[in-house]
Amino acid sequence: MTASAGNGILREMARGPREGPGLGKPGPQAKTESNPLAWLAFIVVAALVLSVFANWWHVRRADRPSPDQPDQVATRTPAPAPKRPDPNRVYTIQTAGAPARGPARAPVTIAEFSDFECPFCSKVGPTLEQVQKVYGAKVRIVWKHLPLDMHKNSMGAHLAALAAEKQGKFWEFHDKLFANQKELTLDAYKRYALELKLDVARFERDLADLENKKRIDADKAEAAAMDLNGTPGFFANGRYIGGAKPFEVFAKAINAELARLKLPVPKGAPAE
Repeated sequence: MTASAGNGILREMARGPREGPGLGKPGPQAKTESNPLAWLAFIVVAALVLSVFANWWHVRRADRPSPDQPDQVATRTPAPAPKRPDPNRVYTIQTAGAPARGPARAPVTIAEFSDFECPFCSKVGPTLEQVQKVYGAKVRIVWKHLPLDMHKNSMGAHLAALAAEKQGKFWEFHDKLFANQKELTLDAYKRYALELKLDVARFERDLADLENKKRIDADKAEAAAMDLNGTPGFFANGRYIGGAKPFEVFAKAINAELARLKLPVPKGAPAE
């Protein structure tokens, strides 16, 4: 609409409705002419409609990826997988002073990084018992502490196990903890100590020994240095086995080490 046309409409509005000849009322011609107020309302509504359409079109174009900018969701780089120990590498595990089952001179040492509150660590227990039964003196199993932060009662359970170790009952206490994973409390630890005929007063003192916490932290740091962040994790003569694997997986790793050392495989062990 031009500026002159707009001025004309304003003049018509100021002039008021036209009157018929000599009567003071709108004549027949006025009835056929367009009402300026109606035209003004039409223009306002049309402008609003155009504005809404323009906004809609702008939003629609903004949501549509441009040809020179690919869809960011479709091309987003996936998050990297968590690091794990390299199964092809031979790691050196610190086993001095750690609780162990089996002879110190066994040709195969399995270091077990475990968590007393981890259900998978509990599940693998019978498998390790089978390993000891089949391979006997050829295998030594060494315990390494790895209480995970996600398990709120785990650290207390590991401290209690170390307190029991000072009275020569680590593995017995170990078995109690795994048999009662839903009852990892201070009262329960004292009850297990009584059942194992420990000196409970000494047990309670050893629970508060800061040296025990340092031992656990050292094992955790060792695991972190190898990118081991889950449990259970095993190292058969330094070679990584991840998770609660079946007996056959452990047997394959043990047999490979015995073959490397040119030692015979026990008769009861599964063949390759």
